[in-house]
Amino acid sequence: MDERLTIDLAAPEATLELGRRIGSMLKGGEFLALAGPLGAGKTLLMRGVAAGLGVNPREPVVSPTFVLVREYAGRVRLLHADAYRLGSIEELRQLGLEEQLSAGAVVAIEWADRFPDFAPESAVWVALESAAGARRATVRGPSAALAALSGADGAGGASAAGGRL
Repeated sequence: MDERLTIDLAAPEATLELGRRIGSMLKGGEFLALAGPLGAGKTLLMRGVAAGLGVNPREPVVSPTFVLVREYAGRVRLLHADAYRLGSIEELRQLGLEEQLSAGAVVAIEWADRFPDFAPESAVWVALESAAGARRATVRGPSAALAALSGADGAGGASAAGGRL
Protein backbone atom coordinates (compact mmCIF):
# COMPACT_ATOMS: atom_id res chain seq x y z
CA MET A 1 0.00 0.00 0.00
CA ASP A 2 1.37 3.42 -0.93
CA GLU A 3 1.45 6.09 1.70
CA ARG A 4 2.68 9.67 1.83
CA LEU A 5 5.07 11.42 4.20
CA THR A 6 5.81 15.15 4.20
CA ILE A 7 9.02 16.41 5.75
CA ASP A 8 10.06 20.02 6.24
CA LEU A 9 13.77 20.33 5.52
CA ALA A 10 15.05 23.13 7.74
CA ALA A 11 18.45 23.46 6.01
CA PRO A 12 20.49 21.88 3.20
CA GLU A 13 21.98 19.53 5.81
CA ALA A 14 18.46 18.17 6.41
CA THR A 15 18.16 17.30 2.72
CA LEU A 16 21.47 15.42 2.98
CA GLU A 17 20.25 13.65 6.13
CA LEU A 18 17.00 12.59 4.46
CA GLY A 19 19.08 11.17 1.61
CA ARG A 20 21.33 9.33 4.09
CA ARG A 21 18.29 7.82 5.78
CA ILE A 22 16.88 6.71 2.44
CA GLY A 23 20.24 5.28 1.35
CA SER A 24 20.76 3.41 4.61
CA MET A 25 17.46 1.52 4.21
CA LEU A 26 18.15 0.39 0.62
CA LYS A 27 19.14 -3.22 0.05
CA GLY A 28 19.38 -3.28 -3.75
CA GLY A 29 16.78 -3.50 -6.47
CA GLU A 30 14.94 -0.33 -5.37
CA PHE A 31 13.85 2.51 -7.64
CA LEU A 32 13.93 6.12 -6.43
CA ALA A 33 11.95 8.60 -8.51
CA LEU A 34 12.93 12.21 -7.81
CA ALA A 35 10.87 15.22 -8.82
CA GLY A 36 11.11 18.95 -8.26
CA PRO A 37 12.08 22.14 -10.04
CA LEU A 38 15.63 23.26 -10.77
CA GLY A 39 17.44 24.04 -7.54
CA ALA A 40 15.02 22.12 -5.30
CA GLY A 41 17.76 19.82 -4.01
CA LYS A 42 17.50 16.60 -6.04
CA THR A 43 21.26 16.21 -6.50
CA LEU A 44 21.88 17.21 -2.88
CA LEU A 45 19.45 14.48 -1.80
CA MET A 46 21.37 12.03 -4.00
CA ARG A 47 24.64 12.94 -2.23
CA GLY A 48 22.95 11.81 0.97
CA VAL A 49 21.60 8.62 -0.67
CA ALA A 50 25.13 7.81 -1.87
CA ALA A 51 26.49 8.38 1.65
CA GLY A 52 23.79 6.11 3.10
CA LEU A 53 24.79 3.43 0.60
CA GLY A 54 28.43 3.67 1.66
CA VAL A 55 29.78 5.33 -1.47
CA ASN A 56 33.33 6.61 -0.85
CA PRO A 57 32.94 10.17 0.55
CA ARG A 58 35.76 11.31 -1.77
CA GLU A 59 33.65 10.30 -4.79
CA PRO A 60 31.91 13.45 -6.06
CA VAL A 61 28.18 12.91 -6.51
CA VAL A 62 27.16 15.38 -9.19
CA SER A 63 24.22 15.86 -11.50
CA PRO A 64 24.14 13.43 -14.41
CA THR A 65 22.32 15.96 -16.64
CA PHE A 66 24.86 15.90 -19.47
CA VAL A 67 26.06 12.30 -19.18
CA LEU A 68 22.56 10.93 -18.39
CA VAL A 69 23.75 8.21 -15.95
CA ARG A 70 26.44 8.10 -13.28
CA GLU A 71 27.37 4.93 -11.44
CA TYR A 72 28.65 4.70 -7.86
CA ALA A 73 30.01 1.73 -5.92
CA GLY A 74 28.75 1.31 -2.37
CA ARG A 75 27.43 -1.67 -0.44
CA VAL A 76 25.09 -1.95 -3.45
CA ARG A 77 25.61 -0.35 -6.84
CA LEU A 78 23.87 3.01 -7.36
CA LEU A 79 22.86 4.26 -10.80
CA HIS A 80 21.96 7.96 -10.74
CA ALA A 81 20.18 9.10 -13.89
CA ASP A 82 18.67 12.33 -15.15
CA ALA A 83 15.65 12.43 -17.46
CA TYR A 84 15.66 16.23 -17.93
CA ARG A 85 17.15 16.16 -21.45
CA LEU A 86 15.38 13.04 -22.66
CA GLY A 87 12.60 13.42 -25.20
CA SER A 88 10.72 10.16 -24.70
CA ILE A 89 10.25 7.19 -22.43
CA GLU A 90 11.92 5.10 -25.15
CA GLU A 91 15.14 7.14 -24.75
CA LEU A 92 14.94 6.44 -21.02
CA ARG A 93 14.47 2.71 -21.66
CA GLN A 94 17.55 2.69 -23.92
CA LEU A 95 19.71 3.56 -20.91
CA GLY A 96 19.28 -0.03 -19.65
CA LEU A 97 18.17 1.00 -16.16
CA GLU A 98 15.44 -1.64 -15.95
CA GLU A 99 18.00 -4.39 -16.47
CA GLN A 100 20.30 -2.88 -13.85
CA LEU A 101 17.39 -2.68 -11.40
CA SER A 102 16.62 -6.36 -12.03
CA ALA A 103 20.30 -7.16 -11.42
CA GLY A 104 20.08 -5.65 -7.91
CA ALA A 105 21.29 -2.10 -8.43
CA VAL A 106 19.57 0.88 -6.84
CA VAL A 107 18.27 3.12 -9.63
CA ALA A 108 17.53 6.78 -8.90
CA ILE A 109 16.19 9.10 -11.58
CA GLU A 110 16.03 12.88 -11.30
CA TRP A 111 13.12 14.40 -13.23
CA ALA A 112 11.29 11.05 -13.06
CA ASP A 113 8.00 12.94 -13.17
CA ARG A 114 8.64 13.57 -16.88
CA PHE A 115 8.07 9.83 -17.50
CA PRO A 116 6.02 8.52 -14.54
CA ASP A 117 5.04 5.34 -16.39
CA PHE A 118 8.69 4.24 -16.35
CA ALA A 119 8.72 3.86 -12.56
CA PRO A 120 7.71 0.47 -11.16
CA GLU A 121 4.80 0.27 -8.71
CA SER A 122 7.27 -0.30 -5.88
CA ALA A 123 9.10 2.99 -6.56
CA VAL A 124 9.77 5.43 -3.76
CA TRP A 125 8.89 8.91 -5.05
CA VAL A 126 10.53 11.97 -3.50
CA ALA A 127 9.09 15.32 -4.60
CA LEU A 128 11.15 18.30 -3.45
CA GLU A 129 9.84 21.84 -3.23
CA SER A 130 11.79 24.96 -2.47
CA ALA A 131 10.19 28.30 -1.67
CA ALA A 132 11.56 31.33 0.12
CA GLY A 133 14.67 29.43 1.18
CA ALA A 134 12.72 26.58 2.78
CA ARG A 135 12.57 23.05 1.41
CA ARG A 136 9.96 20.36 1.79
CA ALA A 137 10.03 16.73 0.70
CA THR A 138 6.95 14.67 0.02
CA VAL A 139 7.83 10.99 -0.04
CA ARG A 140 5.40 8.37 -1.25
CA GLY A 141 5.80 4.68 -1.69
CA PRO A 142 5.44 1.36 0.08
CA SER A 143 4.39 1.56 3.74
CA ALA A 144 7.52 -0.21 5.00
CA ALA A 145 9.81 2.33 3.33
CA LEU A 146 7.92 5.26 4.81
CA ALA A 147 7.82 3.68 8.26
CA ALA A 148 11.61 3.53 8.23
CA LEU A 149 11.82 7.21 7.25
CA SER A 150 9.10 8.42 9.60
CA GLY A 151 10.95 7.39 12.71
CA ALA A 152 8.84 4.32 13.40
CA ASP A 153 12.17 2.49 13.51
CA GLY A 154 13.33 4.69 16.37
CA ALA A 155 15.33 7.10 14.22
CA GLY A 156 12.96 9.99 14.89
CA GLY A 157 12.54 13.07 12.69
CA ALA A 158 9.23 12.92 10.88
CA SER A 159 5.84 11.30 10.91
CA ALA A 160 3.21 10.32 8.40
CA ALA A 161 1.38 13.50 9.35
CA GLY A 162 4.50 15.53 8.67
CA GLY A 163 7.69 16.35 10.42
CA ARG A 164 10.96 18.19 10.39
CA LEU A 165 14.54 17.11 9.84
